[in-house]
Amino acid sequence: MTFGRAALAVLALLLAGLAPADVGGQVWESWRHIAGVFDVVGPRSDGRLLVAGSGRLFLVDRMGTVVPFATGPEGYADDAGAEAYLAVSPGLHVTGGGCDFAPDEAFVLRLHQPFGVTRVSTSGMAQPFAAIAGTESLNGIAFDTTGRFDHRLLVSGPVRGRTAIVAIDCRGRTQVITDAAPALEGGLAVAPSAFGAFGGALVAPDELSGRIYAIDPDGKVRTIAESGLPTGGDIGVESVGFVPSGFTRGGELYYADRATANNPHPGTDSLLRLDAHTLTRLGVRDGDMLAATEGGATMIAVRCATACSVTQIIGTPTTAHGEGHLLAVAAEPAGGTAAAPAAFKAPPGAAFVVVALLAVAIAALAVAWRRR
Repeated sequence: MTFGRAALAVLALLLAGLAPADVGGQVWESWRHIAGVFDVVGPRSDGRLLVAGSGRLFLVDRMGTVVPFATGPEGYADDAGAEAYLAVSPGLHVTGGGCDFAPDEAFVLRLHQPFGVTRVSTSGMAQPFAAIAGTESLNGIAFDTTGRFDHRLLVSGPVRGRTAIVAIDCRGRTQVITDAAPALEGGLAVAPSAFGAFGGALVAPDELSGRIYAIDPDGKVRTIAESGLPTGGDIGVESVGFVPSGFTRGGELYYADRATANNPHPGTDSLLRLDAHTLTRLGVRDGDMLAATEGGATMIAVRCATACSVTQIIGTPTTAHGEGHLLAVAAEPAGGTAAAPAAFKAPPGAAFVVVALLAVAIAALAVAWRRR
């Protein structure tokens, strides 16, 4: 081996020590403890995330400051202990309704009779918004951000072993898109227009089969991918989310880890986080769809153009109990201040150790060269 090749080999080994050792569960960071946490959405125009705990709402900024939200006498305090998923309005116009959803208002599933949706204003006032008839419960919610559903709010609920998808306009009027979709629940999302043949469709996971479905505005259901992740109740794929433009410059991915007693994945009541640096090293790119399991928070990335490909991102289950939406936030939130790109977080003293190892390696190679 020549001196140049030897030096390159040593440098490669040293630099490899800076990369994640594997794609196991240790890449998730247990970022902030929030009692009863089960969903996270946003960001709002001020850059803050909206987080749901047990019958309570919280605002969380990018630095991790947690502030209770909608706590007044006319605030939100519903469905404690239930998975009342929520969505934040991006402030889009509904042509068919001749009205707009106000930016940053929250819409929360109402899981007691009459089933429906509660609206929470930006000032924290809660009031009934829409009633949804004909479902046995409600188990998913997302805004149409592309316009294929006329920018309406989309809600899912079980009906005799199948699933109904209901669109709600800004006046609270409902339309059933289909009542015969496959079993599905959890963190729903609408695919961006550039997501291949599935652009603009409502994307939903099925934890029992492991499939990820696309539901079109005419009610047609197509399979996007077989996740390849573990399947089963409280185990399989629970959440999907899309990586926004600008994410890989320094964004973060968030997932709710709900404490669940007497479960193989007991959770921690924490908001989990992954930074863009780690995800890009594992192959994630802007525009990808991410899908994570409820049991263990394992995860895949799906990339669709003329065809779709599936890449395993996190393959080793943890004790996490994932719930709700999988939220990827770009480095520069809409209407907010650009966040500093997420830098690689080396362990304490790592820089000194690397420099010392490099020095030793170079010295050893120099001695070997002189002895030739």
